[in-house]
Amino acid sequence: MTPSLLFTIILAIIIVNFLFELLLNYLNAKHFKDNLPSELNDIYDEEGYQNSQNYKQVNYKFGLIQSVFSFALLILFIALNGFKLLDDFVRLLNDNKMLISLLYFGFIFLASTIISLPFSYYHSFVIEERFGFNKMTKSLFVKDTLKSLLLGILLGGLILSIILWFYQQFPKSFWLYAWAFMAVFSILMNLFYTSLIVPLFNKLSPLEDGDLKNTLQEFAEKVQFRIDKIFIIDGSKRSTKANAYFSGFGKSKKVVLYDTLLNDLSNDEIAAVLAHEVGHYKKKHIIFNLILSLLLTGFTLFILSLFINNPLLAKAFGIANSNFHIGVIAFMILYTPISVITGLLMNILSRKFEYQADGYAKQFGYADTLISSLKKLSKQSFSNLTPHKLYVFINYSHPTLLQRFKNLKQ
Repeated sequence: MTPSLLFTIILAIIIVNFLFELLLNYLNAKHFKDNLPSELNDIYDEEGYQNSQNYKQVNYKFGLIQSVFSFALLILFIALNGFKLLDDFVRLLNDNKMLISLLYFGFIFLASTIISLPFSYYHSFVIEERFGFNKMTKSLFVKDTLKSLLLGILLGGLILSIILWFYQQFPKSFWLYAWAFMAVFSILMNLFYTSLIVPLFNKLSPLEDGDLKNTLQEFAEKVQFRIDKIFIIDGSKRSTKANAYFSGFGKSKKVVLYDTLLNDLSNDEIAAVLAHEVGHYKKKHIIFNLILSLLLTGFTLFILSLFINNPLLAKAFGIANSNFHIGVIAFMILYTPISVITGLLMNILSRKFEYQADGYAKQFGYADTLISSLKKLSKQSFSNLTPHKLYVFINYSHPTLLQRFKNLKQ
């Protein structure tokens, strides 16, 4: 294979992936105005459903503009030999191989952050504001952006530095050491994300004593599920949208409820949401997903190790000698078709797990309350209730609301 042929393949993958995503989004948008199924026609009144349709349409057009802009910018960058020019530039700054790669990825990360910033600002302060979702102040937006940027530089730089060191010390087997490191890092993040990362952006407060806490603890004791702590997170300072999640495993299990969830759902409905999350734990979904994710990481790193030193990857971008950062970028593009397939398989499995977690909640009499909570959450966030089947099959990690309704009513 020649460098020019490999370059053509890389370009073709970028273009085909972009067009495929455009097609999926278009097909999905064609169903925005479908009539609601009879099972879901009690969610909205006529005005509310029209607002939800408008919200989806506006986001579709905005996403289309953003996708086309990003695609055009990438093609222009490639056409102007941007990857080689950036490589030449960072080599002028330093001659240390590790620092060259760190600077290379750092500049790309910084540039992508700057490019996405106007879109993020517009989405929050124009679209979300227009439909009553945004509660974020501009000063908070700036703080979030700076914190995310700093965290990305520190954590990303640390992870990349360690992997680069493994690559320099063990060129052929670096993927094994990198895999072991990523496994430890993933486990630590699962254990301490809520304690270490979340407080950088949100305030976590223990759930106060009262009816809700009693209801949740009674259910947890009933199913022999030990909860380390139940936290309330101040999500309302950014958005009216509600959420809840479960983190940790073993003896370090935490339930985090958004304060908006407490305003929108009854105590029994919140208990139904908890029952669903406990179902994930009882069915070993959390451990299984972690193991599967680590296996997928190992597989990806192994495939990377087979290509990283191939000079064709560098020459495809007009660079004479192979190097780590160009090899990674070329590999990431070439790996796109495989990542689409693995993502599809992960989504299929994830939807199966969601059905099982719903079934667990149903065992304890929460079928109707879980349905009502899902309906309220869908209404509150203007979720798409009539998505295209192909879009769901490829992109959805959760079944649609209609599918979950039918499953719970069986």
